[in-house]
Amino acid sequence: MENNHELTPLEKHVMFFDINNDGIIYPSETFQAFRKMGRGIFRSMFAAVLIHITLSHKTRPGKCPSLFFPIVVKNIKYAIHGSDSGAYDSEGRFVAEKFEEIFKQHANQNAESFTHNEVKELLKAKREPKDYFGWANASVDWNSLYDLGKNKDGILTKETVRAVYDGSLFEQKVGEHASKK
Repeated sequence: MENNHELTPLEKHVMFFDINNDGIIYPSETFQAFRKMGRGIFRSMFAAVLIHITLSHKTRPGKCPSLFFPIVVKNIKYAIHGSDSGAYDSEGRFVAEKFEEIFKQHANQNAESFTHNEVKELLKAKREPKDYFGWANASVDWNSLYDLGKNKDGILTKETVRAVYDGSLFEQKVGEHASKK
């Protein structure tokens, strides 16, 4: 990444996947990152393919597609999709008020966490009309987060959700996976 560029929270979120720290994320790096978090080979491969097919063209400058499906970190703000929480603004900055709002509106059993049904309720409530691409992306994002971040009781805590927004959850998961070996 450029040294004079202050990373936005969204850029920090995706930098975990930039294994060689060059500002460009390739599918092989995404695969490696998922494996470091303890995800299986198939799941890691599927995630890498899905993420890069859906995001690469949005972050690449120019019109010419690349068969390597790179994601350009400094352009990740162009991959923000509709029908999501709005916790990132259009520049990739974290919006604390929007983050708090999702818990106020959808954390019904406990103000500090989500159940799986509350995640489904959040997704349904945030759907923008006819934004099928956004619906699919938000569903994959939130269901993946729930799967990765839920505790042993099946609860996704507010702290965990915040950690995914700044990217620190990924490093936590790497540490947890390493301690299990």
